[in-house]
Amino acid sequence: MIQFLQILFWISIFIVFYTFIGYGILLYILVKFKEKRHPAQPLALPENLPDVTLFIAAYNEEKIVKAKMDNCMQLDYPKDKLNVVWITDGSTDMTNSMLRVYPDITVFFSPERKGKTAALNRGMQYIETPYTVFTDANTMLNADAILEIVRCFTDTKVGCVAGEKRIEVKDKDNAASGGEGFYWRYESKLKAWDSRLYSAVGAAGELFAIRTELFVPMAEDTLLDDFILSLRIAMQGYKIAYCDKAYAIESGSANIEEEQKRKVRIAAGGLQSIRRLRPLLNPFHYGLLSFQYISHRVLRWSITPILLFLLLPVNLILVLATHFTPLYSVIFVLQVIFYLLAWTGASLARKQIKVKILFIPYYFTFMNLNVLKGFFYLKKHKGKGTWEKANRADS
Repeated sequence: MIQFLQILFWISIFIVFYTFIGYGILLYILVKFKEKRHPAQPLALPENLPDVTLFIAAYNEEKIVKAKMDNCMQLDYPKDKLNVVWITDGSTDMTNSMLRVYPDITVFFSPERKGKTAALNRGMQYIETPYTVFTDANTMLNADAILEIVRCFTDTKVGCVAGEKRIEVKDKDNAASGGEGFYWRYESKLKAWDSRLYSAVGAAGELFAIRTELFVPMAEDTLLDDFILSLRIAMQGYKIAYCDKAYAIESGSANIEEEQKRKVRIAAGGLQSIRRLRPLLNPFHYGLLSFQYISHRVLRWSITPILLFLLLPVNLILVLATHFTPLYSVIFVLQVIFYLLAWTGASLARKQIKVKILFIPYYFTFMNLNVLKGFFYLKKHKGKGTWEKANRADS
């Protein structure tokens, strides 16, 4: 039994380290090696800019409609080639009436709320432009976002472009938005390296674009429509380009409870995606894309959080069973210190005391706990395409 626990312990340490740190190190090395042999070539904008649709799926977004439309008008792209489309299915507030004051946009509305994925499926039937840019109502784009996305599509191998998600971090940020901001900065680095090696592994719904002809309707109960849609395009042999010059800015979650809603749903969506993208687990068919997908996504959404939380009790058993062997004892103490820092961060956050250095262990622990909760969320919401929206810090 002790030998089994030792094997489990070291395998767990390796997988946890590889998932959160090791893959990033390996990815960086592979990218540098590749680019030394084949330096990346800059892409030029096409002489004739193509027509593009900016597609905004919204549900009861009256608080943000004006700000979003102001942002759309500030985009540096020819107005006669940028079609702004809102789909507002199920909205019961003033969203639709507020959009009526903008005559140059298109609004699709159905009174039945069936969820975002169903709305995307319905709305995309009417899109005729060669490229579609998806963005959320509560995110603001930089002025050059559409231009930079179009630039990426001049590479005929690119079927999807993932923009960068940025969290607006303020001095008064709580643990949710502070931790989320750090996480997304690290995640953005990984996405950029993934893209430079071969392909980014999925896109975030805050800002991404596709060749319209590659859109395939998804099951209406899909939780991560952006992830499923982008990776299915990659499975067709196209690449997902990551473009940090096109970015979307949104506020962090209003508090840790609201952030928990998002993380649990995303974790559940990740588990659902693993099942629905099963063929992508075959590296003999998808090669490097499978390696990136498993390393960057599958491990995080499946086995790694389980092994992470098993490490502490298994470590304690090994400390006692091996009569306080120094190596096991030191690792155990380090784990205890880490979780004490996380607990302290949680305690201070509840008292509205902001110590940003504690956001990292707190948010890391919080994020992985929510992956475990995602198993139960997925079972509870099986077959449902709607969910309760989480409130952002500025709502």
